[in-house]
Amino acid sequence: MQDEIKNSLEVLKRGGVILYPTDTVWGLGCDATNFDAVERIFKIKKRNDTKSMLVLLDDIKNLELYVNEIPSMAYQLIELTTTPLTIIYPEAVNLAQNLIAEDKTIGIRITTDNFCKTLISKFRKPIVSTSANISGEPTAANFKEISNEIKQAVDYIVNLRQNETTKAKPSSIIKLGINNEILIIRK
Repeated sequence: MQDEIKNSLEVLKRGGVILYPTDTVWGLGCDATNFDAVERIFKIKKRNDTKSMLVLLDDIKNLELYVNEIPSMAYQLIELTTTPLTIIYPEAVNLAQNLIAEDKTIGIRITTDNFCKTLISKFRKPIVSTSANISGEPTAANFKEISNEIKQAVDYIVNLRQNETTKAKPSSIIKLGINNEILIIRK
């Protein structure tokens, strides 16, 4: 795994895009603070740039670096969840502007995946995590289902878990308001 971390770090640091396994589905990833790298992912996915993408963090204590005011309920939800949970927070900060939604929100998941946690920790920045598919097409449930078009468009494909056949699922998504209002987006 160390070689995969090293290779991924080199690509991320130069503004490249990686294809990598996460705690949910395989993802396209880049430096979440790099406008041009984020723009490349929109182009790879052929996705309208008004649709936001989520980011992964390695530790709950780093949330305050990217969210201006964290709703108090967020901490409880993250600590109590037993499955991957993406929370959409109000007032995103310190991220690439094209990653932040028009209403200033951002989806963030604290990853539990060992590869992702280590990569983010060593990179010292959040990374984008968006499903590895062309916008509008079904989400690939495992590496074998990812299209060649996606595979050829990235700068590096992480050589881990490519032979897994388990059908992975995307995370649950909830939107939290500043006063702890909850809206379930995806169960």
